[in-house]
Amino acid sequence: MKLRELAALVPNAVVQGDVEVEITGIANHSRRVTAGDLFVCISGIPGYQEDRHPYAHDAVRAGAVAVIAERSVEVDVPLILVKDSRHALAVLSAHFHEYPSNELRLIGVTGTNGKTTTAHMIEAILRHAGNKTGLMGNIGTKICDTLYKTDINTQEPPILQENLRRMVEADCAYAVMEVTSQGLDAGRVLGCNFRTAVLTNITQDHLDYHGTMDNYIAAKGLLFSRLGNGFTEDPKACKFAVLNADDKASAVFQKLTAANVLTYGIQKEADVRAEGIRLTARGVFFRVVTYKGTAEMQINMVGTFNIYNALAAITAALAEGLTLETIRDGLAALSGVSGRLEIVDEGQPFLVLVDYAHTPDGLDNVLRAVRAFAEKRVITVFGCGGDRDRTKRPIMGCIAAEYSDYVIVTSDNPRSEDPEQILTDIEAGMGDKHDSAGNYELLVDRAEAIARSVSMANPGDIVVIAGKGHETYQITKNGMIHFDDREVARDAIRERNL
Repeated sequence: MKLRELAALVPNAVVQGDVEVEITGIANHSRRVTAGDLFVCISGIPGYQEDRHPYAHDAVRAGAVAVIAERSVEVDVPLILVKDSRHALAVLSAHFHEYPSNELRLIGVTGTNGKTTTAHMIEAILRHAGNKTGLMGNIGTKICDTLYKTDINTQEPPILQENLRRMVEADCAYAVMEVTSQGLDAGRVLGCNFRTAVLTNITQDHLDYHGTMDNYIAAKGLLFSRLGNGFTEDPKACKFAVLNADDKASAVFQKLTAANVLTYGIQKEADVRAEGIRLTARGVFFRVVTYKGTAEMQINMVGTFNIYNALAAITAALAEGLTLETIRDGLAALSGVSGRLEIVDEGQPFLVLVDYAHTPDGLDNVLRAVRAFAEKRVITVFGCGGDRDRTKRPIMGCIAAEYSDYVIVTSDNPRSEDPEQILTDIEAGMGDKHDSAGNYELLVDRAEAIARSVSMANPGDIVVIAGKGHETYQITKNGMIHFDDREVARDAIRERNL
């Protein structure tokens, strides 16, 4: 593709150099540049993403044949100056990969908690209905039956659009995408033609990035406001906003969108509701009452929060015209999601669960769910990430103390912060829930903390290891190391069984 064709997509661009150069790829990270690429210097996000303009020289040395930037950079290849390089990156990436989202039914899932589980539920239902599917999110990118690891949840436009094109080429009819607030704010999903946007819930998270809850909600709202402002009589072209009727933020999103709004919930009136709920240690059972009928549902996951996730998935599937019977069977066939209350079983006489809960609401949901079926002690191991929202640390300490019989506060991903200070911040919220009898301890080393929880568990106890879930790394001030809670727990159990 000629640079001229790409430059024409940015009307106010200032072009310097030969526009007839051939472009064979697009990159916005100098280490990912290959020969023939167009390098886009995106502006930085303080504390989260470096300004890429200083790396233009490195990109050219790596093979970039042209550069897009917001300010002049000294390079000996064609340079295109734009006002907003992030917007340009999204526009050019979609065009370069021939607008793949127009050839898919794209479903986006956003919210504070439950995105991964809800996305997996939707994908499982669609796949059970006989569709080829793609899935993009926290655990990676899945195209049909093949899973590819990814570095971040909502990918940057060049990779995101390339993955959507790969799904089209694999004959996928649907793509289900987790959409983060940071991804929306940074323009990563600009140009994605979403058919349906799904909201799970809104609670406190990422305030270190967004600053306020209003900014956080506004970022999430972009997914719904971008569904379009037109109407059509073509059912295949209709847009849907699936909203949680029990979450007060849904009223904001309903005003933002011109799409058809479908609601789900338990407490309030909704288009899709759960009744007759029965919670067990092996799953949840409920009757779903919808505008297309009623059916009995079984979900092989625990907790009320997973009923909400299931209701969101059911509503999205109904919007696609699937029957309740197909939806019921698709959900029943899903055994679980990696790192979401995942059982670590080495034949021990106590239950060990690993979960990704890393927000106050997430930890509250998980521990409430476990408490509901716990017959003996609940032992919780958790921490909070460094260089992130500090205000949630004492809140999570209070939650852990309230619903656990014993808590081991440990490191999560401390990053550049002092791990001891993070633990102290968490401990500040635990004082009102535990006396000096010693119902908690602080242990910086996460592997040691997990081993400690396993060693002290008695028959019938439940050990909950929260915060990292499916992650296979830990980020410290010295860099990233391999670390998998499930592996560490399994090793500790085996050591105890010796």
